[in-house]
Amino acid sequence: MGLYKVVSFDKIPSTQSMAQDMIATHKAGDHTVIVAAAQSDGRGRFRRKWVSHHGNLYASFIYACPERDARLSYAVAVAVADALYSFGITPTIKWPNDILVDGKKISGILIEYCGRFVIVGIGINITTCPTVAEYKTTKTDNYVKINPNDLLGKLMKFLDKWIVADFSQVRARWMSMATGLNMPVKYRGATAQLIGINENGALVLRCGSRYVLAYGDEIVI
Repeated sequence: MGLYKVVSFDKIPSTQSMAQDMIATHKAGDHTVIVAAAQSDGRGRFRRKWVSHHGNLYASFIYACPERDARLSYAVAVAVADALYSFGITPTIKWPNDILVDGKKISGILIEYCGRFVIVGIGINITTCPTVAEYKTTKTDNYVKINPNDLLGKLMKFLDKWIVADFSQVRARWMSMATGLNMPVKYRGATAQLIGINENGALVLRCGSRYVLAYGDEIVI
């Protein structure tokens, strides 16, 4: 597993919370990954519940990070997509942090900062996928059989590659896999068109005859 320190559990409330606790108690540092076979209180963005049954991959990667960087989420999304692609699955990326296959969500990403570190939480459906009212879901077993440890190893490889890559390369790869480009989105209550991302990781939108840059949660796809 390269230079990673892997801490594995059968079932815990949340790999993200465990990572935060281990950072706070100086038990984890750069290139530590917390892995659980299941979670009882998994969460996604806005603390939405992430259903976490046995059979899937739930991991939180800890990296040294002196300052926040909006571009990190794109590098992580590309890494997850490439890990799946390496097994013969063709994913797309839906802004900001969803990985889709055939238009169905197969993976989610949660990035949280904790002191001098960033925690990159990644959940990937392998043998089970939850039924969610808001969107369709899928799992890797629908396409190919994948061992969770093999998938974890690929994630480590591609995270190490893309997190340190020049952002121009990240941007190009992200744009090649992004879904929703040139489609309408909601921006501050109005309809805009998503054109892509710029060199700083800002979203480029076209609002009528003008172009604007958007950050964070200013848009709804």
